[in-house]
Amino acid sequence: MKEEIVLNINNLTFYYKKENPIYKDFSLELKKGELVTIFGKSGTGKTTLFELIIGSLKPINGTIQKSKIAMIFQDPFNSFHPTYSIIEQIKDVVNSNFDDELPELLEKLSLKEELLYKKTYQLSGGQLQRCSILRAILMKPDLLLVDEPTSALDNIIAYDVMKLLVSFLKNSAILLITHDFDMASWCSDKIIRLEENAKK
Repeated sequence: MKEEIVLNINNLTFYYKKENPIYKDFSLELKKGELVTIFGKSGTGKTTLFELIIGSLKPINGTIQKSKIAMIFQDPFNSFHPTYSIIEQIKDVVNSNFDDELPELLEKLSLKEELLYKKTYQLSGGQLQRCSILRAILMKPDLLLVDEPTSALDNIIAYDVMKLLVSFLKNSAILLITHDFDMASWCSDKIIRLEENAKK
């Protein structure tokens, strides 16, 4: 059975200043079942790559083809609207009924169901980040873009969350941004160091 390609970046070039390209002829192919980590220091273009993939930035040259995407942002407070409950915002983007899946996912994310009926300002950063992960998983994307998913979590919960995301690879591919090289080494099929690759 042929593996399904969910992200194909071909000869991508992008810059804010022409003399200092962030990406030059950058290519990446990602298949379902794969986890690729984008690793690098601040300013090397990690978040820029995600913005190019989701379409909020446009390439100077090259093409980006992708399947259905969900994203987990580094700052969960910016990924939810402050005046609606978490459950309302999950239902806005999840098309299928998820009642049967919810109890197990809540347990794995160490979340109580009552938290879903609260608004963002009533939750801690760690709780909100886990709600963001829950929403992304329930969307059932082909490609999950994950930006520093455990930065707001303590070490034990962070490990459990990453195990859950890795288990999700049966149905998806994951493109991960992290500063944690040990975590990247543990979970990745491939690690791309942008300080080495972004300007090639």
